[in-house]
Amino acid sequence: MLRYCCRCVMPDTKPDLQLDDDGVCNACRNYAARKDVDWDARRRDLLQILDRHRKADGSHWDCIVPVSGGKDSTYQVVRMLQLGLNPLCVTSRTCDLAPLGRQNLENLQRLGVDHVEISPNPLVRARLNRIGLTQVGDISWPEHVGIFTIPVRAAVQFNVPLIVWGENSQNEYGGPAASADKPVLDRRWLEEFGGLLGLRVSDLIGTDGIEARHLLHYTYPSDADLQRVGVTGLFLGHYLPWDGLSNMLIAQANGFCSHSALVEGSMVNYENLDNHQTGIHDYFKYLKFGFGRATDLACMHIRRGRISRADGLEAVRKLDGQFPWTYLGKPLEDVLRPLELDVDEFIRLCDRFTNKKIFQRDARGNLVKDRQGNLRKISHDNGADGATVALRQAA
Repeated sequence: MLRYCCRCVMPDTKPDLQLDDDGVCNACRNYAARKDVDWDARRRDLLQILDRHRKADGSHWDCIVPVSGGKDSTYQVVRMLQLGLNPLCVTSRTCDLAPLGRQNLENLQRLGVDHVEISPNPLVRARLNRIGLTQVGDISWPEHVGIFTIPVRAAVQFNVPLIVWGENSQNEYGGPAASADKPVLDRRWLEEFGGLLGLRVSDLIGTDGIEARHLLHYTYPSDADLQRVGVTGLFLGHYLPWDGLSNMLIAQANGFCSHSALVEGSMVNYENLDNHQTGIHDYFKYLKFGFGRATDLACMHIRRGRISRADGLEAVRKLDGQFPWTYLGKPLEDVLRPLELDVDEFIRLCDRFTNKKIFQRDARGNLVKDRQGNLRKISHDNGADGATVALRQAA
């Protein structure tokens, strides 16, 4: 049965999350430890790093900022400009770009930066989406790989050593202490926490007609190339206090636009606005681990004291794990079409990847669903709803 953090609402099924003897998760502990950080000292460290990479004569870019056009990457660009840097913004184009995503990308250029957008072969990308979805249950597998490889390849190609990433997800969402405290993103971090899910890029060669030449954008540069350029990637969230809501407010003041309503499966309207496939990605996270994007957000706001745990739990019950019939208004069948999948095939995939231990089943062992295809979790909190169902299924 699921165990939940007693401070936030995150279950222990989340990869790399650990509950201590007091029932508190490592993400909550990480956040609580921030009050002891000397942020002034860390800011000075950041300024020293930036000064070492700053081209005083203006002869070259000072750093690369990976950007999607979202609230966080807009914030990163704003901060670099405020600090007087000349960044080269690099975008790994998303799989199924939404109009609002394009609008926010164009807004970045209006801030006054050079911008390179890499658009991988869409026919290959569709095959990779299908492979990711059917083999490891993640339609966004190629996108997550490209987010971490394309900016690094650009750093090598354009000879720009410094890459300024956003938050360290292991610190923000929970992960091993050594990685949670790490201020840099390197090859080892990518391979362990970059979303590969055990599927290596090299494993794809020979699958569905994929050749090595199709995978250049998804391949990390060689150690020799990294050393030649001196590539290093820092997490801005290690040096400056990181908060998605305040990032959004700063981004919004600089032209960023939110969605007109709550994003499906979420509890806000200001993130994950660029890719129509995100609804499927978040839904499969819910199927495999019993939590979705609403849980992520509720936990972050609980830690910051904006909402109570009880209110977060109620929001999660209402919003998490909705079957992704639409995302940002685009119907599921249209999102699946490039992958050559129909809705019935998709539902069968959903059932195959569903963790049967954390969702209710009937007497025959079949998953219980409502009229919209939504599953019912055995429990949303420790010792709460569904305990009788859990005992019956375990018998």
